[in-house]
Amino acid sequence: MTPLQDHLATGVTTTARVWAVTRADGRVHGFTDHDLDLAFDGFTFRAGSGLTAKALQQVTGLSIDNTEAAGALSDASVTEADLRAGRFDGAEVRCWQVNWQDVSQRTELFRGSFGEVTWADGAFRAELRGLTEALNIVRGRVFHAGCLAVLGDAQCRFAVAQSGFTVEVPVVEVLLPGRFRVAPEGNFAEGWFAHGRIEVLSGAAAGLSGAVRLDTPEEGGRILELWQEIPAQVVAGDGLRLVAGCDRSAATCKEKFGNFLNFRGFPHIPGEDWLSAYPRDGQISDGTGWTR
Repeated sequence: MTPLQDHLATGVTTTARVWAVTRADGRVHGFTDHDLDLAFDGFTFRAGSGLTAKALQQVTGLSIDNTEAAGALSDASVTEADLRAGRFDGAEVRCWQVNWQDVSQRTELFRGSFGEVTWADGAFRAELRGLTEALNIVRGRVFHAGCLAVLGDAQCRFAVAQSGFTVEVPVVEVLLPGRFRVAPEGNFAEGWFAHGRIEVLSGAAAGLSGAVRLDTPEEGGRILELWQEIPAQVVAGDGLRLVAGCDRSAATCKEKFGNFLNFRGFPHIPGEDWLSAYPRDGQISDGTGWTR
């Protein structure tokens, strides 16, 4: 038996639960339902955060372990602004049962991630998803004309940090939420950053990013419009990193990036029209269209 099991077997226990929530940006939040702060493994688990959780549901097989955590919003721990900005989306969650008189006596009860997060009336609720959640993700290649890789990832292998494909600029003007005027140095073609992304480097939205829908040059600068506004305030003077866009077509991969050897699509695959086609004089039967 472990020391914690020996302690539980006495029938008179001094146990509490502690939680470590690690966000995608690496920031760790520690919580405990004990009335005093606890600490181990370099983490401090703060009392008074109001974090509680329903009973863990843990089953055999491939079903998802799940539970729900709830807590109070405060400037010291979880803020509504961080939740709105999505900084806790997909955060890793670990939970231990610990003897608060001797924190070396502990056992891990749960490990997983945040699912859906909601907030209202000064409190938040987060769905917790177990490790088996990843087994529900469909994996494998999809056969279609477009590239499956993301620009700069391990499949694409293109070095986006090189000059001409990544540039850092300040926001000149915020025209609308999700629509900015910038003035990058360099002679970039129209639409150079369309299908690319912006990463916010400073200000209230630092660490967040967005996908670029339109990139329109104008005298002395260009207008960037995002598919979806960044869920935190961006103001003039905030720093942005602009990454060139890729529409995942074979032509763009070859002509814009010179990276066709790493293209991860099937540009010559027949289209859907080919499935219902029948031989006809003057017809191109490769799925690209018809001639008459």
